[in-house]
Order: sequence, then structure tokens, then C-alpha cells
Amino acid sequence: MLNLPFRSRALCRTLIVVATSMLVSSACASDRMPSQVQGRASAAAEQQTATSFTQWQSEFREQALAAGIRADIFDQAFAGLSPDAAVLKADQSQPEFTRPVWEYLDGALSSQRQATGRVMLGRHAAMLQQIEARYGVDRHILVAIWGLESNFGSNMGERSVIRSLATLAHQGRRSDFAQTQLLAALEILQRGDTNISGMTGSWAGAMGQTQFIPTTYNDYAVDFDGNGKRDIWHSEADALASAANYLKQSNWQSGASWGAEVRLAEGFDYSLADMSVRKSPADWAALGVTDARGRALPTGSSDTATLILPAGHRGPAFLINNNFRSILRYNNSTSYALAIGLLSERLQGQGQIHASWPTTDKPLSRSERLELQELLENSGFEPGSVDGIIGANTRQAIRQLQIALGWPADGYADHQLLQVLRNRIN
Repeated sequence: MLNLPFRSRALCRTLIVVATSMLVSSACASDRMPSQVQGRASAAAEQQTATSFTQWQSEFREQALAAGIRADIFDQAFAGLSPDAAVLKADQSQPEFTRPVWEYLDGALSSQRQATGRVMLGRHAAMLQQIEARYGVDRHILVAIWGLESNFGSNMGERSVIRSLATLAHQGRRSDFAQTQLLAALEILQRGDTNISGMTGSWAGAMGQTQFIPTTYNDYAVDFDGNGKRDIWHSEADALASAANYLKQSNWQSGASWGAEVRLAEGFDYSLADMSVRKSPADWAALGVTDARGRALPTGSSDTATLILPAGHRGPAFLINNNFRSILRYNNSTSYALAIGLLSERLQGQGQIHASWPTTDKPLSRSERLELQELLENSGFEPGSVDGIIGANTRQAIRQLQIALGWPADGYADHQLLQVLRNRIN
């Protein structure tokens, strides 16, 4: 981003708005065009896309063959293939609003999901015991992942993975990543684990009951039922064992927990709530951290733990262990990993959260997050890329501002902080 003065940036935004208005006017004018003209324009655009896709496919075919994909496998996979407009629309959509963590957890931990999870634990008890014995991953964690990823295999996605990934490799926002996944998908077909019609998944190419992307599949999928194929679509044994193998290879510690809710002492230094900070349970206890009921923390373990505040200092606090980080390897979302840990406990009649969520808070919209980052930058802080993502750099910049204001330095972005920044600039 150019280091423009704030007023210059405001002028730029004004010019953008004017330009956008002109585009809207142009669009409105096109709405008044005769339908025949619009039809010809649309057909021309589709023809251009088709030509472009054909050229890309030809070039990609050379790369795939050079990478070891057989010509017959490639040609069968791409026979009659065309870009999927719905996939492009999904890829280019950036939602303005996101759900707060407490609303996400309400859905993830629904009573229906818990009930179904308990049924699955009973139905597949013998299989889960075998998987647990081989990989050392708790069965309740695996069933929780199964429930969140595909609703226990009932919602795996029905789109052609090859078509989706080809569309994204051709025109997607992360074309290099999609191309890597597409090559991996072709390798799966060449190995014979599934066929073209059976390789279905989400618009982004996630597959099967555990929603593996193709590279993850190639690295971690296993044939647990012994039929010669790693079938994460139709075999519960293969799907759940593959998830267990993935977690095991992501440094899962057998017999250890993912973490727990805790209570913080009055006057606690909230700047310690950061993924980069690791302390032993004894060290956290010395800082006044107790369990959620106010009882002393177990301090026998030498393993380190990290404190997180998913909704800032006014919401629940959690000490997370190494296994939480392993879950983050599966899906790099704190809300997701927290949901997996809590759902695994709810399946055992535990996992209730004691502290209250700040449900009156309204999360910042994407445009507000962008504005927050820009205002932080213009106020002399360093939030990193102005991309609307509240990552580690932005949280650190927020903490610096909070310290300057004398606020709890929890790194949490909210409307009060945004308004303070607006007032500082004005």
C-alpha cells in the first residue's frame, strides 16, 4: 500500500466511489440495451472464456504430463470440461459480515449434532477403538471432526473436483494453489483410489467425509478397511482413520487434552493472551490463572500451554495445549478448533462454558476491518497488510494502541476501538 496521508487516501476513496457510480450508470444503460444486443455480448464473453480456457488447458496438459500424469488419465478427466461459473462466483465472493464466535459455536455444538455424534460413537465403536489404538487420537475428537466437516458424511459436496479445481486454476484468486491441488487430484485418479465421477466435493475441491484437499489426501489418506483403496467418500473407516493419521502426523499427543476454559485473576496482563506465548501450567497458575470454577490448575505437566481470548477480555478464556494446534493444522481457525474440542467433550456430557460471551458486541464488517487497519497504519502502528484479516500483526498493533490508551491489551478489534481511531484522525 502507498504511504499516502490520510486525507489523500480519503480523496482516493471518493474517486473510487465516483468511478463506481459511473460503472453503475453504465450497467444501468446496458440494462436498457435491446435483448438481442445483450445476448450477443453475453455469447461473445462466453466464447472468449471458452477460448481462454481451451488455451490454458492445453498448456496445463503439458505441465501435467511432465509431472508424470498419463495422457489418457488427463484426457479422460478433461473430456468435455468447461469452467463452472458458480465456482468462480463462490471464489470471488468476500462476505461483508462474519458470525461472532458464539454464534458459530451455537451451530457447531447444536443438540442435533451432539445426538447424532453419540449415535455414531455407538454404531462404530469397534472401528473407532481400532483407529484409536493405531493412531492414538481420541475417538471423540474424530467424531467431532466428522460432524463438523460433512455432518457425518451426509454433506460432502456434489461438485466435480476436477472441474472445480480446473476453474480455479484457470481464473481463481489463488490459481497457483488450485493448480497444485488439480495435479494432486489427477494423481489420485491415476492411482485408482476413485474414478472421475466419484471424485466429488465442495466448490473449493475439499473431498469426502473428512473434506481433505487433494494434497492432504495424497499425504495422509489411508486404506484402513484393507480393500486396496483409500476411499474417504464411502468408507467411514478410511475417512476417520485418515483424519486420525493427519492429526498424528501433526504432532498429536495421545492421552493429552486439547485445552480447557480457565478464569483469570483481577488485573491480569491480557497481552499474554497470544499464540506466541507458551508457559507451563505452573507458570500460568503463578499469574493467577485458575480453572473455570476458580480451583487451582493441575500443575504436574511440564507441557506448555497458550492463553486465548476468542472474544476479548470480556469473554471466556481458554488455555490451549499442543493438540489444539494440531487441530489448527486441519483447519486454521481458532473458532473451528475450539468447536472441535468442545464438541468432543459435549459428546461425553461435558464441555459446558462457564463464562458469558459478550453477545451485545457486533463484529466488525469487512469494510470496517479494512478501515481499522488503515487507521492503525496512519496512526503510526504497523498492522501488516491492509486486507481485512485480523491476524497476528494487526492484533499486535491493536495491543500497542490499547496500551497507549490504558485499556486491557487483549488485541481484540471492536467498534469502540474503531471509533477512537476515527476520532484521533479527525
